[in-house]
Amino acid sequence: MTDRPHPTGEYAVGTFTFTVYNDREEVLVPGTMRSVPARVYYPVSRSSVEGMTMAKYMTKEMAQALRKYMHAPVNYEKIDAAGDNYSECYENAPVPDGMRFPLIIFNHGLASFREANSFLCIDLASHGYVVIAAGHPHDAVLTEADDGTKTELNKMITKRQYEPFLPGVFSVLKLTYSKGTDRELADRFDAIQNKYCRFIQSRIDECIKDTLAVTEYAKRELSGMLDLTNGIGIAGHSLGGAVAYMLCLENDEFVCGANMDGALFGNTRGKIMRKPFAQLSCKTNHKAETRAYLDHTEVVYGALFRKMQHVGFSDLKHMIPLKAVVGSLDAGTAHENVLRIHLELFDTYLKRIKDTPDLKSNDDVTVTEYQPDSL
Repeated sequence: MTDRPHPTGEYAVGTFTFTVYNDREEVLVPGTMRSVPARVYYPVSRSSVEGMTMAKYMTKEMAQALRKYMHAPVNYEKIDAAGDNYSECYENAPVPDGMRFPLIIFNHGLASFREANSFLCIDLASHGYVVIAAGHPHDAVLTEADDGTKTELNKMITKRQYEPFLPGVFSVLKLTYSKGTDRELADRFDAIQNKYCRFIQSRIDECIKDTLAVTEYAKRELSGMLDLTNGIGIAGHSLGGAVAYMLCLENDEFVCGANMDGALFGNTRGKIMRKPFAQLSCKTNHKAETRAYLDHTEVVYGALFRKMQHVGFSDLKHMIPLKAVVGSLDAGTAHENVLRIHLELFDTYLKRIKDTPDLKSNDDVTVTEYQPDSL
């Protein structure tokens, strides 16, 4: 793993996991129940973790799943022996007595994993947020429940991304090279997803249910550490980013959100975004994400990353050296920009400690501010 980013906030970070057991029947495996594992990252005082050992980044089984499904060059024995298998957070660190923090829910992408954006989640927690990363059984390369149950990626997930597969892939590639207004591109994407991506649309619905189950658990069981005065923030990568968009679109509890390079699958037609939102994109995929810039009554921020590819928005940019997969943007620089956009968004609209986000373009990211539509 290349040099990982270090948390930049005033707090150290604690972590623990929980699982929402038997939330509902599993639609991919009829006759079984779906349980949703989650990992919590939370702010703690630096003095409270002195002498504690940092949490492990991944289990041996997760490393095997990453090699199997994502072709990530992860040698568990090597990184574990070298002392490189750690996250900059502390398992079950003491929760600060009487201190409460705003809540952000994070969702991973399709065929990804719960800790795939842990560097971002940990950094946000170090700035005074409780961040809960939800795992999505069958949709992740591997989910690990607290009772030891492990669920691998369901084969249907990759086989049914497009139905039929080749015409769907060609349609998406054609969109990538299309020209048109944001609305024209959004309409073309909707036509593609409604024709070829009904299965993926159904996975959005299941991930939304997972997210709500995790959110309800947190509100019920973790109320002592949460400040929900201003609502809840939500973010995600890839399909998890589309989940964030849909929940901001449809659920009043979520007051602002961010989507990292997620094509906007889901039924959005005729709906109006009434929450501040940030859409982060790479050049390859942004034409499948223009719906975020349309039909909104609050400001939307578009951040187009240069020299970035889709996987580069996750921790894997620190593990996979292939520029075709993660892009050529320096991993540390990519993290700094992703963190900056999330912090500006959540500090403004969730913590409400500033009036407007300070989101400027730089050499690596072009930021566009989309003012509310006349609706």
